[in-house]
Amino acid sequence: MHLLTIFTPAYNRAHTLGRTYESLCRQTCKDFCWLIVDDGSTDGTADLVAKWKTENRIPITYIHQENQGMHGAHNTAYRNIHTELNTCIDSDDWMPDNAVERIITFWNEHRSDKVAGIVGLDQTADGKIIGTPLDRERTTLQGFYERGGKGDKKLVYRTEVITSYPEYPLFEGERYVGLAYKYMLADQDYELLTLNEPLVTVEYQPDGSSYSMYRQYWNNPRGFAFFRKTEMKCTHSLKRLFIHLPQLEVLGRKPSQVHDRAGHASRSGTLLPHQAQNKHASINEHRQWITHRSSLSLFLATTSRRNCPSASTRLLGKASAILRRFASMTPQPTTPHR
Repeated sequence: MHLLTIFTPAYNRAHTLGRTYESLCRQTCKDFCWLIVDDGSTDGTADLVAKWKTENRIPITYIHQENQGMHGAHNTAYRNIHTELNTCIDSDDWMPDNAVERIITFWNEHRSDKVAGIVGLDQTADGKIIGTPLDRERTTLQGFYERGGKGDKKLVYRTEVITSYPEYPLFEGERYVGLAYKYMLADQDYELLTLNEPLVTVEYQPDGSSYSMYRQYWNNPRGFAFFRKTEMKCTHSLKRLFIHLPQLEVLGRKPSQVHDRAGHASRSGTLLPHQAQNKHASINEHRQWITHRSSLSLFLATTSRRNCPSASTRLLGKASAILRRFASMTPQPTTPHR
């Protein structure tokens, strides 16, 4: 059996998935298998993968399912992973030629049942590291961000650990729950070994990232509320308790993958003509309204000591003031682009 499963959720990404495939075929270490979870694609992804399987260059398992969103694809992947380690490489990303070798070598040198796995770096196509380097030999993901760390990081989990936590919930009519839900749960019990080397190359497109993220909140309120309640239970940061910071949820992802996670086909950086006329105003207004909605949900969640044991009377008073301030506001959200 291989040591590592690389899994890729894909939704109408036939035009980029080939780059991921070729990078896996170039790996200097072949101790891995590739699991593709097709989340309802209609662009010929199935035929493309069938062709690759006949080439027999790397072991490929292909699973097709009705569209559930990125978190639903992760659920399916975790149910079908049987190797010691696993990592997700998105359908428009690719791995440096020695990435698998570095993961395998590092794990064989430092293997421990006291950690959840490995956290490494992401880089852009020109070799620039995204965000800040990892600052300790071991860390939780949430701890890294709470200490001021920035940018997407590549996670390699022990399968035994990540599958021991509840699956991402599926809400009818919604296609988004933050993937960091499981990562936060794992952080409560384990640290991650840090590998300050790039394990994945991403196409980072900064334009529209905040806009698309807030649009996901609007389209998926139950998924967002579920994630926020979990974050509030797990956080050690007062700032994160009352202010939702999208970085942990999307882990600094480029907008195209934020949209992938929601199960939509259109590019998240795209604005409708009437939106483009006053792009910055629309973004700011929508961000403001989402902040208001978040404040209301935060108040409801923090009023339960069971949900947030560390909440003090003073903090609840502040949340109550926020509630009174915004409760009478009428939302004027930007119409989501599907």
